[in-house]
Amino acid sequence: MKKNRKFVFAVVVLAVIALVLILTNSKSTFKRALSDFAVEDTTSVVKVFMSDKNNNNLTLTRLQPGKWLVNNKYPGSKANIEMLLGTIQQLQVKETVPKAALENIIKDIAVIGVKVEIYQLKYRINLFNFIRLFPHEKLTKVYYVGGPIQSNQGSYMIMEHSSVPFVVFLPGLRGFVTPIYSPIEKYWRDYSIFKKTIQQIESVKVEFPCEPEKSFEVRNNEKLNFQLIALVNNQPVHIFDTLRLTTFMTSFRNINFEAIVNDMDAHEKDSILATTPYCIISVTDTSHVTRSIKTFRKGAAPGEVDDFGKLIPYDLDRLYALVNDDTDFTLIQYYMFDKILHPLSFFIRTQEPKKK
Repeated sequence: MKKNRKFVFAVVVLAVIALVLILTNSKSTFKRALSDFAVEDTTSVVKVFMSDKNNNNLTLTRLQPGKWLVNNKYPGSKANIEMLLGTIQQLQVKETVPKAALENIIKDIAVIGVKVEIYQLKYRINLFNFIRLFPHEKLTKVYYVGGPIQSNQGSYMIMEHSSVPFVVFLPGLRGFVTPIYSPIEKYWRDYSIFKKTIQQIESVKVEFPCEPEKSFEVRNNEKLNFQLIALVNNQPVHIFDTLRLTTFMTSFRNINFEAIVNDMDAHEKDSILATTPYCIISVTDTSHVTRSIKTFRKGAAPGEVDDFGKLIPYDLDRLYALVNDDTDFTLIQYYMFDKILHPLSFFIRTQEPKKK
């Protein structure tokens, strides 16, 4: 009888200990959940949604490793999205918000905060990451990103349905992470215009509408056997600088615009587009798909003069450009485009090279 009592007592004691451990663990787990902003395995992230109070909404969707789609319309910027994923992975909590500032910080986040939703690829059956069955997209984190702290060395963040904000930072970053969480579409798009190797190009046409004698087309025949055509009379040019032409054709590997300016004042934009394009460049690839850009002169700043005191009519650093089937109005830099803005005369030789 005594043995039974001792056994029952021991069971009760163990049960109480187990209950305390469970409650303690649950409490610590709950606390961790309130501050668990980071995603350790960003390779499993398949979608990120961000929105703010100004009706800016952004959806980044992974198509395949390294390739993302912005708002289901545009290719994503690899560099910017990798920066975002790196931030999501390395976020760390610095401290809780002092009680005295708690109410104000929560109000500020409610007004200016960016809502962030992170979706990951999960498996309904996952045995030690060895047997994984029934993959599905799952919303795993929802939090709000507020403004910077007073020292600018951290940002306020709060989990959805929580009343406990935290100061969060990114190790190695001298600053705050708030700007990284931008829901504005244009900051996440790929700014590429031409991204073709010489082997992928079938032809390139460069047109100067106001100076047709400068216009030309290069046809890339088999084994890089180029044909240069003067568009003013549609006649082939037989004597040209092969090295210059080859360098020109290899320059389309990575041509980008600088900025999207679709939100420019409508009257100013219409005035620019009403002018004759400065240059039109069209690249046709070996799949017979053509991508074009129309460039327009950008006026110089009022009163800007050259070294001789003469007024400069046009910006010497930038042009405007229509890209993506004329849907995007952009700024481009001469620094990037000078290598593909050559006139026909740049490639023409006046005489045959002398034979040794």
